[in-house]
Amino acid sequence: MPSQPQGSVYTAVEFLDSFSYFTGRLIAWLTLAMMLITCLIVVLRYGFSLGSIALQESLGYLHAAVFLLGMAFTLQQDGHVRVDIFYRRYSQQQKAWVNALGGIIFLLPFCLFIVFASWEFVVSSWAVHEGSPNAGGIPAVFLLKSLIPLAAALLALQGISGVLRSLLLLTQEPGLTQEPGLTQEAGVSHEQDATRAAGLSEAAHHD
Repeated sequence: MPSQPQGSVYTAVEFLDSFSYFTGRLIAWLTLAMMLITCLIVVLRYGFSLGSIALQESLGYLHAAVFLLGMAFTLQQDGHVRVDIFYRRYSQQQKAWVNALGGIIFLLPFCLFIVFASWEFVVSSWAVHEGSPNAGGIPAVFLLKSLIPLAAALLALQGISGVLRSLLLLTQEPGLTQEPGLTQEAGVSHEQDATRAAGLSEAAHHD
């Protein structure tokens, strides 16, 4: 039975993971919007000899949003590139140490650096409501630049979740693994599914 502090931390980890997952799935829909807008630009240009600077710039806005705001979701899914020479051979405890120290020493300071380094850049843009340098462009460059610190903040939140998850594992918090969102109950469910599938396969073989 986990202690109350551990239970609170576990709840925080699950909340942060769920938040990153929700935002990632929401942001993913922007890729569909990018595809539709691209088709529209092509049809307008080659079918009706029409062009729109705003439509063309919107692709850059959407791409930036997907790339920047999707980083936290990718981290939550453990989808970032990992130079995996030794990590795969480590035990769960060793992986927890690597992930905790990596988050504390590298990821979180990097996120803070991005926020502070981009802050004046973004504030200056907001002060003048910076718009597109092109005629007919989107007058919201200040919003586009705001994605930089926002992305760093979202990434930091997921980084905190990863560090807490690793610390919980190091303190032997039951039901937690290095894979986000995977509990012992889920693991048991997968084992039950595998056992059931094996039984069905064996029965089919006998038939």
